[in-house]
Amino acid sequence: MQNRIFALVDINNCYVSCERAFNPKLNNVPVLVLSNNDGCAIARSQEVKDLGIKMGTPLFKIQDMIKQHQIQVLSSNYALYGEMSRRFHSVLFDFVGLGEQEIYSIDECFLDLTRHRNFDLDQMAQKIKARLWQWLSLPVCIGIGATKTEAKIANHIAKKNQQYDGICNLYEMSLTSKEDIFSQIDVSEVWGVGRKHSKKLQNISITNVLDLASANDSFIRKQFSVVMQRTVLELQGTSCIEIEHTPDAKQQIISSRSFGQRVTELVDLQSAIRAYVQDAFKRLRDDALLCGCMMVFVQSNPFDESMPFYNKSVSFSFPEPTDDLLLMTRYASKMIATLYEKGIRFKKCGVVLTCLEPKAKHTYDLLTDMQQVQEIERLMATFENVHDKFGKAKLSLGAVHNKNNNWQMSREKLSANPFRVGSFLKVR
Repeated sequence: MQNRIFALVDINNCYVSCERAFNPKLNNVPVLVLSNNDGCAIARSQEVKDLGIKMGTPLFKIQDMIKQHQIQVLSSNYALYGEMSRRFHSVLFDFVGLGEQEIYSIDECFLDLTRHRNFDLDQMAQKIKARLWQWLSLPVCIGIGATKTEAKIANHIAKKNQQYDGICNLYEMSLTSKEDIFSQIDVSEVWGVGRKHSKKLQNISITNVLDLASANDSFIRKQFSVVMQRTVLELQGTSCIEIEHTPDAKQQIISSRSFGQRVTELVDLQSAIRAYVQDAFKRLRDDALLCGCMMVFVQSNPFDESMPFYNKSVSFSFPEPTDDLLLMTRYASKMIATLYEKGIRFKKCGVVLTCLEPKAKHTYDLLTDMQQVQEIERLMATFENVHDKFGKAKLSLGAVHNKNNNWQMSREKLSANPFRVGSFLKVR
């Protein structure tokens, strides 16, 4: 499909930018956000990147650099990032029509601007960028292209080159200028190529984006796949990848975290698994799904050479697909009890919900007690309403939100949650 226009809007250093939105003292200083249990770096400000600290670097390896450069270190605050992401995508929705927005990730969004071709695209991008900064204090880069792949590359160019001031419009760029830029970008930066395919491409003398864009798409299909052929066509300006209006149905829901310290008692494992089931239940309900099968697993520390690695799981198929939290919690507690062994120092446990199906399409058995189904639905809806109004710590199945639980993650550097007490930001 020809003559299309797409934009990719991407939050710069998303987690760090969300933290800075509520704590201006973090502006213009090196900031590092850590993974679960404060283990390693998962988000870095530009100042930290310039120091050479790589993504995934363990915290204990950079303690000296943290002290030397006075790096501000924070635990991950997923409640904050999730809410800011919701607001980010909500603001972008105001600029396009229904079916013209694709929420690609927590910090990325595709927009179909084809209907806006008669407007000044650069001016529109500037307006989007300015509003996100004014309303949410989120800095973004915007890439515009004739295809989604080209918009991705344009966004990469905007991020890496300050002269673009956060906006790169490849759609209206001259062919000569575009080819010059493409020749300077490694082929591994192309959306969907990555390291694995880039090595094979380099073996056939395709080393940069221009080389790939100039390749014969039929030849690439024979050497790789139809997916790589589409990538070549997209780089040549032929739109092959449409905006996804609705994401694919989930195949499974996983809720699992490593413990803040080693767990040896069954009561602690059961407390943790109840919390994880309630997290998985929320996602199940948010997507209006029913669960047909549940798996529970436990693990010890695979890197502890003093003890043999313990890794076991057990699954249970429900007689009928369900979203009954009481039922799922009851079975999860029994399942983890069968996996428990005295003397094991557990590092992690979790729950996996599988055999998922849309609730609206489920046909109940003729012998199903529909009155009981309706009562369970009212109870689950009430449970959700309490969480929405007062927070998930106010009501739970079992004492799962006790801060003194042995299994709680280490989050010693967690920032405050500003949404508990209201916000000075404009809300959509």
